[in-house]
Amino acid sequence: MAEPHDAPSIGEMVDAVREWIAGDVVNGTEGRLRFHARVAANMLAMVERELRLGPAQAAAHRQRLKQLGVADDTELAAAIRAGRFDDRGEELRALLRASVVDKLLVANPGYLDGADRPAGGDGDGGDGDGDGGDTSSDTGTDTATG
Repeated sequence: MAEPHDAPSIGEMVDAVREWIAGDVVNGTEGRLRFHARVAANMLAMVERELRLGPAQAAAHRQRLKQLGVADDTELAAAIRAGRFDDRGEELRALLRASVVDKLLVANPGYLDGADRPAGGDGDGGDGDGDGGDTSSDTGTDTATG
């Protein structure tokens, strides 16, 4: 933990709130409120994953941009539109795929197939609440919130 803050860490606090929402709040409510509580727990799981994975993913993203010779995503998009990577299609697809995998590791690891999951995975199959990333309501309607 970084000075000057003591325990609990940001991640531990987010985890505690997520567990309370996913457990007590979800189990003690129904209908619309229950659905929104599940969405909130899912969002907090995303925050936890971004806190854990974000710094390494940001460094990897900077390295991918550097490898392609662009400064940022805006320049990358312009270069793709301009055809600058027409002769580097495989390399570009591999680097873009790596970026998408990183985003999904935060947003919803459950969307990744086995080939894209890192060794060890994140252990929860999706949103961190142990239900494999499902945010369906009592009516069975799924959301794509992560």
